Amino acid sequence: MTVRRTLAGLLAAGLLATAAALAPLSAAIAVDGDGTGALPFGSATTVGLHNTYDPAAYQYLAQGLDTGTGMIELDLWTDTVTHEWKVSHSNPLGNSNNCTAASTPAQLYGGGADKNLENCLDDVRVWLGAHPGAGPLVVKLEVKGGFAANLGMGPDQLDELIAAHLGNAVLRPADLLARPDGGSYATVDEAVRAGNWPSRSALAGRVLLYAIPGTVEEHNPFDTLHTDVEYGRHLRDLAAAGRIGRAQLFPAVHGAAGGDPRGRYTGGDAGIRPWFVVFDGDAAGYLNGIDTGWYDRSHYLLVMTDAQNVAPQISATDPTVEEASDRTGQLARAHAGIVSSDWRRLPAVQSLVLARG
Repeated sequence: MTVRRTLAGLLAAGLLATAAALAPLSAAIAVDGDGTGALPFGSATTVGLHNTYDPAAYQYLAQGLDTGTGMIELDLWTDTVTHEWKVSHSNPLGNSNNCTAASTPAQLYGGGADKNLENCLDDVRVWLGAHPGAGPLVVKLEVKGGFAANLGMGPDQLDELIAAHLGNAVLRPADLLARPDGGSYATVDEAVRAGNWPSRSALAGRVLLYAIPGTVEEHNPFDTLHTDVEYGRHLRDLAAAGRIGRAQLFPAVHGAAGGDPRGRYTGGDAGIRPWFVVFDGDAAGYLNGIDTGWYDRSHYLLVMTDAQNVAPQISATDPTVEEASDRTGQLARAHAGIVSSDWRRLPAVQSLVLARG
């Protein structure tokens, strides 16, 4: 099992070349294993893998999980002919991925791939079962072409599939609403602002899923209802009906923007704003004059993507351990909750856990 490493762990392993290289990371605060476990989920910075499902990244999805990464990403397509959720970068009618539909740990590393979403989630569940101290794991879902609720592939159906294949491992929006005093917060925004995230150790073996609008959806002039709005309405309506426990994932505000980017939800959708506590966008954009401290002070999950493009740019796939560690520390100080990249061959960096801010 790959253990999560703090900066101190990297030092002990001799993975940073010189003491001078530590300076950029020192402000991010290296804490020992017990310290990182005690951190609330929203107070830590971890590292994530872009397009983890891609066979060009790993032969098997489990190999990505073996890096100790804090986040994996799956791209989804709604196949309205077969009513299957396909996992592929560009094929809306077929699978192209490294998921194996495992039911035992041994099956994670063999057999045929190119499976549906539910099988990828099975792989995650089986892997976590074999690594009970791992996590929390974030699973980012890019819904490439958007939902097709009118054809039976909407938020309700995705919730049902996730619940059937991940079960109690899922950290649901409803789980954040329970107050320590026995009461209940009205919205996830209220809960998160109050610091109601569980500790990382309490979330061992758990999965938080969030969804962003897909690239095809965002560029489709005929699609006027994007994933973020559709799932935000779904949460709002479930809460109003007293059924918020059915929801299995969090919608994310997509794209770096100044101020409170939930202001984009206007008119009749203004009421969905308090159901957004996850924000996902380009790292270089967030560092271009945006007050990222606002996300940290509010305890929101801020995912900074394409970490390599922050000046000075480093390799998108093969930076040195020192370069990737320095960049992770830089973005941790800039209040990222997750630093996303394609650093697939750097488990010492993928497994980093730093105090945020």
